[in-house]
Amino acid sequence: MKAGSNLEKVLSAGHFALTSELGPPKGNDIGVIRKKVDFLRGNVDAVNVTDNQTAIVRMSSIAACSFVIQMGMEPVMQMVCRDRNRIAMQSDIFGASALGIHNIVCLTGDHHMFGNQVNAKNVHDLDSVQLIDMVRNMRDNHTLLGGEDKIEGDINMFIGGAANPFADPFEFRALRAAKKAAAGMDFIQTQCIYDMNRFREWMRMMRDLGVHEKVHILAGITPMKSAGMARYMAKNVSGIIIPDALIDRMAKAQKGADEGIKICVEQIQELREIEGVHGIHLMAIEWEHMVGRIAEEAGLLPRPQVA
Repeated sequence: MKAGSNLEKVLSAGHFALTSELGPPKGNDIGVIRKKVDFLRGNVDAVNVTDNQTAIVRMSSIAACSFVIQMGMEPVMQMVCRDRNRIAMQSDIFGASALGIHNIVCLTGDHHMFGNQVNAKNVHDLDSVQLIDMVRNMRDNHTLLGGEDKIEGDINMFIGGAANPFADPFEFRALRAAKKAAAGMDFIQTQCIYDMNRFREWMRMMRDLGVHEKVHILAGITPMKSAGMARYMAKNVSGIIIPDALIDRMAKAQKGADEGIKICVEQIQELREIEGVHGIHLMAIEWEHMVGRIAEEAGLLPRPQVA
């Protein structure tokens, strides 16, 4: 065990993992966190706590993760390179580890122009690959970036990263994931998948590079609520490809939400058959109350209990 987190134990034991996502409140109302945790508890192995996603100011991921632990769930702390330099990053990792947070996902971060602080300055002192390497070095070598200053205590972190199999140039996407694996990534969560053929091709390239043997790959899934949501995402969300056939299917459905869940369950069943896929990252954006239903219909409940 590198960190001893529940997520690491589930994956190491060979179980098909299931993680989800929780967006912290746009303020200090912990009731928002409690409500989402109540929907997710027992239905997933761990929950990602986002770090000011889409550059919208929210409660810090570290603080929200601490509340998630108190509420009886295991968090996966996200950390973006957009808002911190290496001093702040290492300091926050110290604090997170001391609070009992043992999973981290290292991300670049959405550009600030997408958010509500358009006059902010991006930091990007490190990129996501360098951040992964820094956390690995803190954990395995007990030193700060640079390798000279020793750390007091143990930084037990199960290190994750992200991948977008649908971004351009496509032929470099697997190579970038391999670079993160070489930097010390233990697991990877992908952008939400709708184009299964392209994802299969990406997974083929990942297997050719041997990445599936070095890291645990969790395939990203986002259930569509309506045909309008499908059209919006296809047109406006960078790095997402939604085939016309899926949009047409949503448009013809009597109840778009039910059809979206049905498609989601079908995708999960198909992904379970792809060599190298070790789990699902279910991003039910502000639809946490549907995670249990999706997990049950996909045959992913009950979740494994690993000692």
